[in-house]
Amino acid sequence: MSQSRDSGRTAAPAAAAGGDTTRERILTAAMEEFARHGIAGARVDRIAKLAKTSKERVYAYFRSKDALYAAVAAQEHLVIAEATQLDPSDLPGYAGRLFDYFVARPDHHRLITWGRLELPGTATAADDHAQALIARKIDQLRQAQQAGQLDSAWDPADVLALVNQIATTWAAQPEHGKAAVAHAVDPTTAARRAVVVTAVERLFPRAR
Repeated sequence: MSQSRDSGRTAAPAAAAGGDTTRERILTAAMEEFARHGIAGARVDRIAKLAKTSKERVYAYFRSKDALYAAVAAQEHLVIAEATQLDPSDLPGYAGRLFDYFVARPDHHRLITWGRLELPGTATAADDHAQALIARKIDQLRQAQQAGQLDSAWDPADVLALVNQIATTWAAQPEHGKAAVAHAVDPTTAARRAVVVTAVERLFPRAR
């Protein structure tokens, strides 16, 4: 079956029915494979072997490798959103949760980054989920501004982008993390987290 790039949509709804442990095993195996090798470097036969199924079975659920990546990435976006929970009145706290999430799961950050690098400008199911989540967060921030909990001088789209960028500074720049361990006055992860939270606090103070 062809692995050509397509819209990223998964196979027919019947193949994605809930409760199918084979599908879940495929997604789990694909998460590991994509995080380690990227999209181009990932191999469906390795995913099938890790999932204890056949390559043909993988394609019965996901019509291409890109469609499989899109399903994994869409699922990951939802997991991140649930685990970190944006609170517009406490953006420093939100930044700290994002920092913690990716410190504990650097492979998850790599998974998302591969999609940005290898599928730029491509419409996928993962993009749909990500855009929907981003739009919801921007709306939450706008409501916080209207309630006087956040400085209304900022565009909420800029607020979200800046907070996310600061929170993922160390996950996105592992070489700087290594340098911090060797050269920072306080080389601990806790110190890096404190800097992230403080930076966001100074830009967007907690609502009083």
